[in-house]
Amino acid sequence: MIQLLRRFASLSALTKITSTMTTPLPGTKPPLTLYTSIASIRQWRRQQASRCNSVAMIPTMGAIHAGHISLIRSAAQTHDSLVISVFVNPAQFAPHEDLSRYPRTLTTDIKQLEALNTELSSPESSSKGRIEALFVPSVPEIYPSGIPLQQELQKGAFVTVTPLSSRLEGITRPHFFRGVATVCMKLFNIVQPDEVYFGQKDVQQTVVLKWMVGDLHIPTKIRVEDTVREEDGLAMSSRNVYLGEKRRGFAVCLYKALKAAEEAYLQEVAKGATVIPKRILTEPAEKVLREAGSDEVKTETEYFSVACPKELEELEQVDVSIGAVISGAVRMLPTQESEGPVRIIDNIILKGKAEVDTQGERVSQDLRTVVYV
Repeated sequence: MIQLLRRFASLSALTKITSTMTTPLPGTKPPLTLYTSIASIRQWRRQQASRCNSVAMIPTMGAIHAGHISLIRSAAQTHDSLVISVFVNPAQFAPHEDLSRYPRTLTTDIKQLEALNTELSSPESSSKGRIEALFVPSVPEIYPSGIPLQQELQKGAFVTVTPLSSRLEGITRPHFFRGVATVCMKLFNIVQPDEVYFGQKDVQQTVVLKWMVGDLHIPTKIRVEDTVREEDGLAMSSRNVYLGEKRRGFAVCLYKALKAAEEAYLQEVAKGATVIPKRILTEPAEKVLREAGSDEVKTETEYFSVACPKELEELEQVDVSIGAVISGAVRMLPTQESEGPVRIIDNIILKGKAEVDTQGERVSQDLRTVVYV
């Protein structure tokens, strides 16, 4: 692993690669250090604890984009030390999915993080902390028993959160949240961060992980930040690079459908409705999705959901005192042989009247579901 990563050592004097703790490079404040082993990142974590530094973690699969940068900036406002993990997790991919095609851009990622650290460390910055650790473990480091994509061949300990993992995304990707929960459990155990930051785009993931840390008594708080979007509303995602020019213009169809459902909800609330039938929301959304695409660009809607915030159970009607999560998934079909299908996922929170502001958090009646604003 170290030999593979040595080629990144010349990127900047601000970054060093280590499998064991070594002396920081001169002239940095402190260096952005790349750790590849569990032992080394744990030693770094012990040093943070000895200094009484608060630690925030932003888990990624690389291909850093503006959404990740926004999470890092937010974490730097309240925490002393930030650790960014870059790990493309095989356990959340099925054999037929795009593990081999997933973008791996570590060189570019490091350059972006170094530039961000320069910003966070500047005298003009209001940030409390900065990135101090970049954790880039190998697959054998995280999965010592191996991790074949065929679930029936996998060995070792895995985490399943039921029934959440079998809903929405879990219907078409039954393996997905088992893989996500397992790798996050490993990362949380390795790094032991005070808070972990995620984007609302992956809303089901955040709900699954909140249940996991609550039920397993993990002393880490899940922090959820607003979805970062392109100018036309498309939620930022590492997979957007697969779209290409032709499909990119139509990829915003899901966001437009969600906004149509949200507008219908707000109109009913303005009329004084206390309960809103699901069809009032889904009919305008489905109309947008039916009309999406063109003769050349085709789309397929996998699902459009109106669910309760607590467990993402599908609703037939929305209690406006509680609100709901509306979400969906759309497949952008290939326009040429060299392309594969691209899944677009997105969601909007329909805020309920029962929500109250508490220390900057908008909290629903169920305290497991927290939407940060």
